[in-house]
Amino acid sequence: MTKIKTSKQLERHLKGLSNHYRIEILLVVSDNASITLEAIAEEINANPKTIGEHTRRLYLAGLLQKKYRGKFVEHTLSPYGKIFVNFLKSFRRL
Repeated sequence: MTKIKTSKQLERHLKGLSNHYRIEILLVVSDNASITLEAIAEEINANPKTIGEHTRRLYLAGLLQKKYRGKFVEHTLSPYGKIFVNFLKSFRRL
């Protein structure tokens, strides 16, 4: 039996997604597992500090996971992040 999310939990996920950089980050991470912050910033052509703040918010929203490798941080989608990316990709085609 699956647990139904509360409105507050849904709000946290949706607010985490509510920015064009965050949407782009999720799409980039979905295509490049274990990608570093620097590689995300390069792929999106944006300032690493800006991307760092947005990845932090995605992490807090439960949409990204981080793994520390020395001085680098690798980013992957969380299970909820994968669901949202599938939604974004299907919504993009409408």
